This record gives sequence, C-alpha cells and structure tokens, in this order.
Amino acid sequence: MAASSSWQPQEDGFKEICGLLEQQISPTSDKSQIWQQLQHYSQFPDFNNYLAFILARAEGKPMEVRQASGLLLKNNLRTAFKSMAPPSQQYIKSELLPCLGAADRHIRSTAGTIISVLVQIEGVFGWPELLQTLVKCLDGNELNQIEGAMDALSKICEDIPQVLDADMPGLTERPINVFLPRLLQFFQSPHASLRKLSLGSVNQYIMLMPEALYMSMDKYLQGLFILANDPAAEVRKLVCAAFVQLVEVRPDFLEPILRNVIEYMLLVNKDPDDEVALEACEFWSAYCETQLPPENLREFLPHLIPVLLSNMVYSDDDESLVDAEEDGSMPDRDQDLRPRFHSSRFHGSENGEDDDDDIVNIWNLRKCSAAALDVLSNVFGDEILPTLMPIVQAKLSSTDDAAWKAREAAVLALGAISEGCINGLYPHLSEIVTFLIPLLDDKFPLIRSISCWTISRFSKFIVQGIGHQEGREQFDKVLMGLLRRILDNNKRVQEAACSAFATLEEEAAKELAPRLEIILQHLMCAFGKYQRRNLRIVYDAIGTLAEAVGRELNEPKYLDIMMPPLIAKWEQLSNSDKDLFPLLECFTSIAQALGIGFSQFAQPVFQRCITIIQSQQLAKVNPVSSGVQYDREFVVCSLDLLSGLAEGLGSGVESLVSQSSLRDILLECCMDDAPDIRQSAFALLGDLARVCPIHLHPRLSEFLEVANSQLSPPKLRENLSVANNACWAIGGSLRDILLECCMDDAPDIRQSAFALLGDLARVCPIHLHPRLSEFLEVANSQLSPPKLRENLSVANNACWAIGELAMKVRQEISPVVMTVISSLVPILHHAEELNKSLIENSAITLGRLAWVCPELVSPHMGHFMQSWCIALSMIRDDIEKEDAFRGLCAMVNNTPAGALSSLIFMCKAIASWHEIRSEDLHNEVCQVLRGYKNMLRDGSWEQCMSALEPQEKDKLSKYLV
Repeated sequence: MAASSSWQPQEDGFKEICGLLEQQISPTSDKSQIWQQLQHYSQFPDFNNYLAFILARAEGKPMEVRQASGLLLKNNLRTAFKSMAPPSQQYIKSELLPCLGAADRHIRSTAGTIISVLVQIEGVFGWPELLQTLVKCLDGNELNQIEGAMDALSKICEDIPQVLDADMPGLTERPINVFLPRLLQFFQSPHASLRKLSLGSVNQYIMLMPEALYMSMDKYLQGLFILANDPAAEVRKLVCAAFVQLVEVRPDFLEPILRNVIEYMLLVNKDPDDEVALEACEFWSAYCETQLPPENLREFLPHLIPVLLSNMVYSDDDESLVDAEEDGSMPDRDQDLRPRFHSSRFHGSENGEDDDDDIVNIWNLRKCSAAALDVLSNVFGDEILPTLMPIVQAKLSSTDDAAWKAREAAVLALGAISEGCINGLYPHLSEIVTFLIPLLDDKFPLIRSISCWTISRFSKFIVQGIGHQEGREQFDKVLMGLLRRILDNNKRVQEAACSAFATLEEEAAKELAPRLEIILQHLMCAFGKYQRRNLRIVYDAIGTLAEAVGRELNEPKYLDIMMPPLIAKWEQLSNSDKDLFPLLECFTSIAQALGIGFSQFAQPVFQRCITIIQSQQLAKVNPVSSGVQYDREFVVCSLDLLSGLAEGLGSGVESLVSQSSLRDILLECCMDDAPDIRQSAFALLGDLARVCPIHLHPRLSEFLEVANSQLSPPKLRENLSVANNACWAIGGSLRDILLECCMDDAPDIRQSAFALLGDLARVCPIHLHPRLSEFLEVANSQLSPPKLRENLSVANNACWAIGELAMKVRQEISPVVMTVISSLVPILHHAEELNKSLIENSAITLGRLAWVCPELVSPHMGHFMQSWCIALSMIRDDIEKEDAFRGLCAMVNNTPAGALSSLIFMCKAIASWHEIRSEDLHNEVCQVLRGYKNMLRDGSWEQCMSALEPQEKDKLSKYLV
C-alpha cells in the first residue's frame, strides 16, 4: 500500500478501518483490543492517509466516526509526521485544507486542530498553501469557510503564536501583518463565533507585542470598546481578559483611557454571567501589581468595594454548598483524597511557600473577589475601612437564616483585610475577635468554617494579648472554640478548624504548654473520629504542636494521651498503605521535639523505616517477589523520619544504627535515580555524621565519593537541593569542586553553582572561608558587561551570592567591595535594558555591602544614589529590602552630604514601604529623615516635599517628618 501523489484508498482497507473506528466509539466495546488492532494498522505506511481520507471524504459515514478518525490522525502525526514519506505528508495536507470549509462544524474544528499540530511540528515555511488558503477563506463570503479558517488560525495563535511573527523566505512581510488587519475587521462581524475567534486570536499577541499590533494599538483598543457590551458572554469575557493582560504587560497603553477601562471593568464585575464577572475581577489585583499610580483607583473604591463584597457571597450553584452538607461519619472514597506532596528534607533556606490561606480550592468569583479585597487592603490600607465596615457590620447584624450567606461573606471580608488594614482594625480587634468566637458555634457549617479561617488570620494579635488577664481569657476562648470545631461533625468544618489551629499553634508556641492536656485530648478524640482525608490534617496539627512546644511534651501524662493512638494506627497500617505517609511525617516532628524522650518508642519506629526502605528497594527491581508496588515517597518519608530520630536522639541513636543495615541501605539511597531520595539520604548522612560517625567509617570513602559526584556538572544541573545537602553532609571537602563549577564554561552549570554558593553562604559559610576571595572574584567576574550579556541568570545568581556572603563574613569582604560596587553601578544605570530580578538583586547586594562597609561605599554614593533609590522603590517589602535600607542608612549617617542631590529619590524609596516591620530599622529611617529636615533650612525641605506625590508624602508622615 505505497503512497503516491494520486493515492486512492482500497475499499477493503477503508471498510476495515471505519469498522474499527465505529467499534472504538461504541461504549460497550473492548477498548484495549481495538487499540491493539489500530496499532497493528499503524505499521502500514499509508494508514494515516486512510485516516485523512475518512475525515475529509467519508460522507456516508457517521460524523462521530469521521471525527474519531481525525483525532487519531492528530495523535499519530505528533510522533510519525517527520518520518513519513513526503508524498504521504503532502496528501494529508492537501486533504485537510478543503475541510476548513466543510458543512459540519465538527469536521472544520477537527481539521483546524490537526493543522495547528502540523504547524507546531514544522512551522509554516514548508506549507505556503496553508497561508494562501487561510487568507482566501477569510476574504471570501462563505461563512463556513471563514469560520473554519478563523478556527484554525485561532488554534495556531494559541499554540504557537510566534510562528506568525517571523520573516519568511519568499514573503514580503510577516504573516501576522497580513492576518492582523483582517482579525481586527472581524471584531464587527454580525456572527458572534467570528467576533469571539478574532478577539481570542489577537489577545494571544499581547504578551509578544509584535510590531503589527503595536502599530495598530489604537484600532485594537477601539475594537475592544466596540465589543465591550457584546451580547455574547464569551466575547465580553475576552474583552476583560484583554484589559487584564494589557494592564499586566503594557499598562502604558491604557493610561490615556484608564478611567474608561476602570469604569467598564467595574460595570462588568457585576455581569450576570459569572465567568465574565470573574475575568473582570482579575483586573483589580493585576492593576495593583503594576507601575500605574494607585490613586487612579482611589475614587472608585466606594463603588468597587460593595461589588467585591456582593460577589463574595456564595452563589446558589457553588459546589461548596453541597460539600458543606458532608457528614463527618461518611467514609472518604479514594477520589476524595487530594494529592499530597512530601517535601524532602532540605539543609538550607526554606524552599517552599505556605499556602494555608487557600480559602476555597476552586478558583471562582467568590475567591477572586476576596483576593482582590486582600490586595486592595494592602495597597490602600485603612482608607477602605469607611466604605467596607458599614457593609460588613450590616451583613453581620442580619441574623435571620435567609441571610446566612451574606453573614458568611462578611466574615470572609474581615479575614481578607486582616493584614492590609491591621492598623485601622487594631483598636477594635478585641471586639472583632469577641464577635467571631460565637460564630464558631453557628448553625450553618460554612459560617463555622470561615470563622475558623478568619480567626486564624488574627492569631498574632490573639497571642500577643496573653500577657494580660483579658487577653489571656480571650486566647483561651479562641483555643477552646477551635478545639470544639475540631470535633465538629462536618468534614469541611473539621478541616478549617485543624488548619486554623495549626496557624494558632505556630504563633503561640510555648504558650500552649499549660494547655497541652486538653489540646491533646481533643486532637486524639478527632484522631478516632476522622475519616481518611481529614486524618492527614490532624497528623499535621499534632506535628505542628510538637514543633511548637518541643520538650514540654516530654511528660508521661502527655505521652500517655498522645502515643497509644498513634502507635495503634502505626501498627494497623501496612508498609504499602499510602496513609502511612502523613503518619511518618508526624512521627518525624514528634521525634525531633521529644528528643531523648522518644527513646522508648524509637526501636520499632527505626526498624520499620529500615524494613520499608528495603521492601521498596526490592519492589523497584522485582515488584512481584516484593509483593508491593514501588513508590519512592515511602523511601523519602522513611529517610526523613530516620533523620528526625538522629536529630532528636543525638548520640542515643547509635545503638539502633549499630545493630542495623542502615549504612548499606543509606549508601544505596545516596546513589538512587530519584533526586528526592538522594536529597533526603544526604540529609540523613549529615545527621549521622554528627551523632555517630564511627558507623559510617567502614564505607566512608564510598560516601565521600558519591556525595562528591552530586557536584559534578550534570548532577548539579539536575538538582540543586541534592547538591546542597551533599555538600552540607561532608563539609568543606567539596568546596574546591564548587569553585570549579562556578568557573565552568556552561552558563547553566555556573547558574546552579552560584545558587548553591549563596545557599552555603547562608547555612555554613565557614566551609567557604579558605577560598573566600576566589569565590568573590569569580562571582564578580559574572557581572562584567561581556558575561552579563551572555547570561543574565548567571549574573543574577552570582550577584545574590555576593550579597549573602557579605552578610555572613561582614568586614572580611572589604578587599573586594569597591570592585563589586563598580560592577553593580552600571547595572543600575541600565535598568531599562535588564531584567527585573537582576536589578533587584543588584540593589539589595549594593545595600548589603554598604551596610557591612559603609565607610568604603559612602564616599562614592553620588555616582549611584539616584538609580539605586529608583531600584529600591520597586522591591517588595521583605527581609532583603530591610538589609538594603540598613545599608542606605549606614551610608547616609557616614556621609550625609553625599545623598543631598538625590534626596527626592531617597524619599520616594522610603515611601515605597508598605510597612517597615523591623522597629530598629524604622527608627533609623526616622533619624535619617529628621536629620535632613533639620539640615535643610530656608524652605529647601518643603521644596523637596512638594516634588513628591500626595500618597508619598502621606507615607513619609509615618516617620514623623
């Protein structure tokens, strides 16, 4: 069955393949057998020709068969197209193009999908007929052809937009220049499908911003306003999506029409279609994260806030309303269990973010509105309270059952503004918490669950009050309220209460010690009551409690409450039961907290970890004889628990190690294929090296060799965390290899090596000391213009690593300070041309150098103060920004006159803080500003202030100037 340009199907082959496809779409057929037969047919060189023929020409066959043929063709082409004979490639292409005008929409759509796949495989260079056909269809009058071409074009724009914005041999202009004017024209089509497809296609180019779109921006924006009130919800949604993208990537285009855009988005935020309203709601968070002045939003807040609050009320079809009725005694099904991810033990900075604030799991209008309110509260602070609080109070005061959703939304709103409006709420927090406590016992489960979350958002304040009688009483009421909810009969409330309690535990820490007995009784009661999904959260709460109170748990009365149920569950679960994972994590926290007090439980726990690892290692090689399916997470969790034992028991772990085969198992794990197993194995190796090195001696050279191999270029590139732990495990012996990697020819190796250098600088700088000057020299060399141009990411990591080293070695960095400064200043001067991360890291590192060596840096600040302050203004509030501002204060105190010419920029940088959390830094900044105010007489200070924006002056008032 060889393919040729005049290929024709044979009747028998055609019938057989159609018959198979008919069976494939039948719900009762044996899918695996049909799949095997189709695989057999795919060995014939012209099988895909048959599929194309059936899609395009099998007019008498059911539409589902033709569509199934097209989808199978699409999947085959992904892997087989490049190896097909050119005549077959040509035949398939020639059959697809006429399908764009097919009478049936499904055929048109399937053809468009296959065309997009072919363009992904080989671009459009080798298929000039495609572009000609698309243009011809779009310029014609036949609706099916226009729609088919537009559908295919929209899929190309979505999947590989860049292929149309490229120069092509034989064409005078880029394809996007040909298509864009046509797409913009279709914004005014009478057919909703064409308006939707054309707008969706153009939106794909906002990020890329080809010259064609840049030059047509006015026309595009006019088109958006024409479509703004389109009768089709899908079109209105795309209009909102366009404005959200524009405000994220090119806010400058919106500035002249910003008022109109804001008014429109505010209007559509109340759209009857929830998806349109959701897309519009994304605009507020996006706006707050841009460079556009926040005051443009200020006058709209009295209109926007009520809309957000109204949209935070549960809609009648929200699936949470169904979940909320879930009875706590109903067993969980496997599909109810969310995927869980164990984070391998990591020696160094924390490499994960806390996501406890995830109020609901599905992103919807309610969640988006709450997130927008959160962001607005962080930007405008207490300004929003006069509008917000009367509505919240009104909703909370309506006590009838019919208004419960409004009450629930008001509680959510209080949680959403808990961070941004904390100053304005502070005087009333005690009343707010007092009001929330009874809501923990509300008859409606979703009010009980949201009250848990909102109370947890005020945990810091609640714990701060423990020092006085009234505050202590309130803390106890909150604690008991959450503990009662932990024993709620509703699964959703159980989950919220456990999460809220874990947050409170972290804040309260040792304050929980006097209340341990009652806490443990409730947690253990929940332990016996919960179904599988929420059991995981109880384990987490127990583990967090152990971390919070530490050795306080080491009393027989507490251990008698806590350990028997945990050990009973431990014995009940098999070595291959995934419900063992959270229990292993829980035991890790308990072992670390109890320390030597865990000795009485250690032997069976230690032995079981060894057994689990051994059975998993066997399962990896031979699942049949081991009787379990291999799952590396069992190995990782077991290794981490062994680490917890080593850390908790110290040298007390020696007797366990000496009687086991741990050493040999550990060496195998250090060489495992899976990076997370190696990461945990090296963490354990480091722990054992500290507490019982003698047991590693017989295979020490092998341990050193395999740890060393993790810093070889390929391994380093594969997983930085593994290399970090390996380096930590055996101290300075790998220092020289790391230095070599920092000088490697390959940019990605240097990038990872400098990331590791920064991590090691933070956690064990002593191991870097002997070659410190060489590390600094090679890191600085990455900031020179030739290296900088070659790889920005390497420069970024090198710059960050220098800053981390400066913080640890302090004055010892002085010999290279001016060399580094002379590299950083040109970067700050060319900020527009370089990426944001490099500018931020350069500004922070310069500040850190100024902090540790102000006397060296301050004489030169006139050369960089202005561009440095502009960069500092862009950095979000965090500990690194604090370091940079400590450097600024140190320099200015050293040489006050050096910053005079850039004083306005320095004031703007200080005004960029939402809040300086460090009291001593806040006081330093106050002193600096007051010093300049006293220094500048004759109206000079007032002149400087008049150059600032009103909100900047307002921010500076915090510093009493």
